[in-house]
Amino acid sequence: MRAILWAKGLAGVARPPICLTLWERSSEVAGRLLRGCYAGLDRHFWTDLHCRHGARDCITRNALQKGNDAMTRDLRKGFTIIELLVVVSIIALLLGMLLPAIGKARDTARVNVSKNNLRQLGVAHKIYAVDWADRHFTLVRDTLGRYEGDVQLYNEVVYGEVWHGDGAFAFSSHPPIIAGWGYTASGSYIPWGSWPIYHPTNFQPINFPGGPNQDEEYDCECWHSWGWFRIGVNTRPMNQYLNGRYQDPVFYAPKDNIVMRKVEGCFEIPGEFVKGEEGGGIGPSSCSPGFSSYCLSAAGLYAPEVFSDNGEGKFWTAPWEMPSGYKVPSFGQVRYPTLKTHMIEHHWLQNAKQPCNAAFLGCEPYNFNHSFQSVPVTLFYDGSIRMMSVLEAMSSDQRHQRQVGFGLWSRDTPFGDNGYLIADGYDFAASSFHILTIDGVRGRDTVGRE
Repeated sequence: MRAILWAKGLAGVARPPICLTLWERSSEVAGRLLRGCYAGLDRHFWTDLHCRHGARDCITRNALQKGNDAMTRDLRKGFTIIELLVVVSIIALLLGMLLPAIGKARDTARVNVSKNNLRQLGVAHKIYAVDWADRHFTLVRDTLGRYEGDVQLYNEVVYGEVWHGDGAFAFSSHPPIIAGWGYTASGSYIPWGSWPIYHPTNFQPINFPGGPNQDEEYDCECWHSWGWFRIGVNTRPMNQYLNGRYQDPVFYAPKDNIVMRKVEGCFEIPGEFVKGEEGGGIGPSSCSPGFSSYCLSAAGLYAPEVFSDNGEGKFWTAPWEMPSGYKVPSFGQVRYPTLKTHMIEHHWLQNAKQPCNAAFLGCEPYNFNHSFQSVPVTLFYDGSIRMMSVLEAMSSDQRHQRQVGFGLWSRDTPFGDNGYLIADGYDFAASSFHILTIDGVRGRDTVGRE
């Protein structure tokens, strides 16, 4: 369609018509603006628009030039500093909204992996119980209490002298704690683990002050938190019910960064157990034994009578003074399966504020009970898994004290009120739930969430 511009002057005198084709409609070019002739029309006086068929295609050069200049000016204008700052601010705002959401999603995924790990471990322990007359997992003889809880004394009495003339020890002694079979740097395939003659304290579910083998020869900085309630979780007697490896991802929580750095280099090396080259193995230097991120309930690994009322108002009897003190209970003895913890993340992983505990040697994390902000992933005896906060445990303990006169965990063990390393904690948290539960597996670690 061709448009004709009729212009009128200020005095109302009609001027010659100027023809303008605004857009050329063509099969080859759609919407192409045409350049035309100049007829001397001042565009400022255009007052009317009329369309007439057959008018000549033309456009004033002044109008065209002005339009081109304006377009060029707009293209060259660009962003001002203020506009740039506005854009940057919007991007920063969007990132500020997205990054926390991404971080939270990543954290949730890692927690879910930990929950799945505990679920698999719980199933493995139930299968173990099926094979062993409903008994809990154990690494010591039921009768160890008859020998003062001392594995070396047990060996001497039951098997005779442990040491031979050549300095070798008897393999027919109390069963060692085998982590797994693995290769040495020389290519030999041997069992790695703890033997009574070398590591007698490892055979205690948890080491109490004044307990067996706490003499000068074997005393160390770590004994007060040692025991197979921690180091035995991924040993061979149990890992055979899973993937058959000591350093397997199922034993490690993704958020347990310090421990993960120790074992990640071991995951792809063949063998049930991998030791780094510095330790005589074939693994990388970053590969170390790496205790599991999860721990069993220490109280649940003794006969329930060990943590029960001894008749004198004390909830403790030394297991090494009881013939059956080391006899692990059956799953059938659990009275409160929905309230008694079975396994738990040993380190403070959820809401952690500091990576290392200055009270420990090296860079060791805080334990799960070292902060009221800690919310460890927890497996209960009924198979349920949830986050159980230290605050919940403390509140339940206080409520139980008000109702019946004593709490849910024992202050009467050789640890006293300090319980499981409470003094080494991050804040005022004061709980040893899961570790020193009164009545052992017959007790409970919570009275339920409020």
